[in-house]
Amino acid sequence: MRAIYLTEEEWQYARVYDKTMKDKISKLFDIKNVCYNKSKLNSTDFKDVEFIFSTWGMTVLTEEEIKTIFPSLKCVFYAAGTVQYFARPFLKLGIRVFSAWQANAVPVIEYAVSQILLATKGYYQLSAMAKLNYIKAHEVMNEYPGNYNTKVGILGYGAIAKGVVKELLNHNEDIYVYAPDITNEEANKLGVHKTNSLEEIFDNCAVISNHVANLPSTFGMINKDIINRLKDRQTFINTGRGQQVDEVALLNKCKDNPLICAVMDVTYPEPPKQDSLYFKLPNVTVTPHIAGSSGNEVVRMAEYMYQEANRYLKNEKCIYEVTMKMLETMA
Repeated sequence: MRAIYLTEEEWQYARVYDKTMKDKISKLFDIKNVCYNKSKLNSTDFKDVEFIFSTWGMTVLTEEEIKTIFPSLKCVFYAAGTVQYFARPFLKLGIRVFSAWQANAVPVIEYAVSQILLATKGYYQLSAMAKLNYIKAHEVMNEYPGNYNTKVGILGYGAIAKGVVKELLNHNEDIYVYAPDITNEEANKLGVHKTNSLEEIFDNCAVISNHVANLPSTFGMINKDIINRLKDRQTFINTGRGQQVDEVALLNKCKDNPLICAVMDVTYPEPPKQDSLYFKLPNVTVTPHIAGSSGNEVVRMAEYMYQEANRYLKNEKCIYEVTMKMLETMA
């Protein structure tokens, strides 16, 4: 069974598929430790390829190109997160697509939960204040609720949001969820509050964390009217996508009210322009899209795809398959 590595970003292949992973995959398939890209593809050399292993930068192909170059293709194993940009032509041809989105969700969950727990303690506002006036910072620290029965708002209810909710419930937080796809029954079973509007989240929660799927329908959903509901001591955290937020309104709100805090791991554009208020406001924290897999964490995604391939070959139930229906709501 022949397989290949395929991505337009060879350096990503080198990070994600380390020697250990390549050795493990080579025991399952006839595969060379070579990374192909579109310029290396032709209509003769890949006719017997049944499996593709990829990661960030997966080659985008049309249905006709897939049929011509990979007529025997059965599966694509994508060792990264979103498949929105390339998956549909494969799925339309009946080629199965598997994604390590849940592996990529792990560090995002860890990042978001960490930020939420810090935010409810007033970490961001108080650490900045302490540098200027330590005594004053100590005096006002009890104006932040801490981590017991604190109202936390979660936007979205995909894999990442579910993981965040699960972890926060272990910390006795009072969780409010805004997501059309969570049912009242599921919310009651989990012990969270299902809300019907963003307004309810922004009016009631000390911390709001965005995990909404990145779809055209969600662009700009956190608009100026919603942002203007932010009040003293509230924190907004974004690990979703910058396009979902009216960032001009958010930055102006933070400028007008230094007691509001924003923690932004994603922006639009990315990176922000150098003269942006992102880099000037003390109550705005910007990280360079680090919530997802980085460092050694990226190898976890290859491990997930290796395990999935192993299940596929053994005719066992696969865990990380992506369907056309799932693309309607996945990030």
